Amino acid sequence: MKKRHITVARLWFEGNSFCPRHTTLKDFQAREWHDAASMVACYKNTRIEMGAVVDWMHAHAADYQVHVLRCAAAPPGGPLDTGVYDAIANDIVHGLQQLQALHPLDGVYLSLHGAMLALDNDNADYALVKRVRECLGGKIPLALSFDLHANHDPQLGDLADIVVGYKTYPHVDMYETAERALNLLHRSLLGEIRPLSHVASTGVVLPSHAMATAAGPMHALETMAHTMVARRQALDVTPFGGFGYADTVRTSSSITVCVDALQHSGFDAAKQHAAMLAQKMVDALHARRADFVPTLPNSSEGLRAAFDYLERHAGCVALADPADNPLSGGSGDTTGLFAALMAHPLRQETVFAFFHDPVLVGRCHALGVGARLQARLGGRVVPEYGAPVAFDAAVERLTNGDFVNDGPMEQGLACHIGRTAVLRGIEQPLLRVVLTETCQSPNDMAWCRLHGIDLQQVRLLCIKAKNHFRAAFASHLACIINVDAPGPAMLDFRQLPYRFLPRNRLS
Repeated sequence: MKKRHITVARLWFEGNSFCPRHTTLKDFQAREWHDAASMVACYKNTRIEMGAVVDWMHAHAADYQVHVLRCAAAPPGGPLDTGVYDAIANDIVHGLQQLQALHPLDGVYLSLHGAMLALDNDNADYALVKRVRECLGGKIPLALSFDLHANHDPQLGDLADIVVGYKTYPHVDMYETAERALNLLHRSLLGEIRPLSHVASTGVVLPSHAMATAAGPMHALETMAHTMVARRQALDVTPFGGFGYADTVRTSSSITVCVDALQHSGFDAAKQHAAMLAQKMVDALHARRADFVPTLPNSSEGLRAAFDYLERHAGCVALADPADNPLSGGSGDTTGLFAALMAHPLRQETVFAFFHDPVLVGRCHALGVGARLQARLGGRVVPEYGAPVAFDAAVERLTNGDFVNDGPMEQGLACHIGRTAVLRGIEQPLLRVVLTETCQSPNDMAWCRLHGIDLQQVRLLCIKAKNHFRAAFASHLACIINVDAPGPAMLDFRQLPYRFLPRNRLS
């Protein structure tokens, strides 16, 4: 039997309009920057989208020739610098055009985030999909997968046949999401189904602090979506929480519904059915809107609660600062929580993770382990979120920043976060501070091992994180307390200087 030809590509990035550090091509090259030659070696045995592609390629080798184009991902951050988006998008589109000249393509799968921002394009995911569809024409099926925090253009359903997204937060189902997209594409090519997708914007921008899917309002929505699929009302239903720190006119939570047109009397009837299911989900989200907005203590209040807990209980308490979470586009530079910590005498072994300061990391590596230095931490990039804090310290540990994730999130993915340093306070000898050359979240226990951090010995962990770190850390912690500190991903949207997002959408 003649093999079918499908093409896959990846462009995964989440942009925060309020992060002052623009994202560059080097940020992609340092995290994920692969083509057909390097893709299999990089992604094999990883639990992310392209790991699923590798396994799917091998499982279907007898029936499919899979052509891999550019696979690129960068950590969340400020908008893509001028020219970066065009360079990567052109790479993918030109590669697709070249393949079409050689092989009649049967299908395409794209791994996207959905909240990509570029200085020269604030609707970048949609623009890429539109260019791909224009290359393919109207008959070749196009499958897309997205992060749960995507901000969807409602017209996306006019371009893509299959739209699916993560169902978990923390995102531990990246692999399964790509697998689902590929399997629906496969069934479509076999003629078993005729998928079509509908995208409905809710017109509501939600903070992601209470968006974890294990419980709460997002769990209720995911359960409702799962029930629709289990009852064979749809091939896939995905509630997307959206990413409120992207300042665009389209930013919103949304619902996607993928249905099988073969189950209905015509394409229009199938579209109406998908729209009806989506509206039920939109109504359910609106009914739970208030549940997505938690009340959080400030840094000092959170510290008092943590100290009180530690006096009465064993184990390690995590004090999380979501407003500077790198996976929400934080700068790794705000000082609100650290300043509050320094104002308290510490009686327990404490770790502060982390500050992003490549210059100071370089200084520490030049001085060497054991050297003493007077440092000024934070407030380097965004002093409006807290002034630098003086810290007299000794260099305790130096690393090259390379490790492989234990998981469950992004299990098996090789991480290169640049050089790092661990400082121990002179006046606060129970306090260690991790410094990094790149701004990436500490979300894995391999990160802790790299820095000599044993959570069985540490009593207080102050961490620039929100929900993702829970996937690996929660079982090692006695308690997690989120605080609300100033930062580019703060809880109160109304304190952020939006220019384009309609303010009546803000929760």
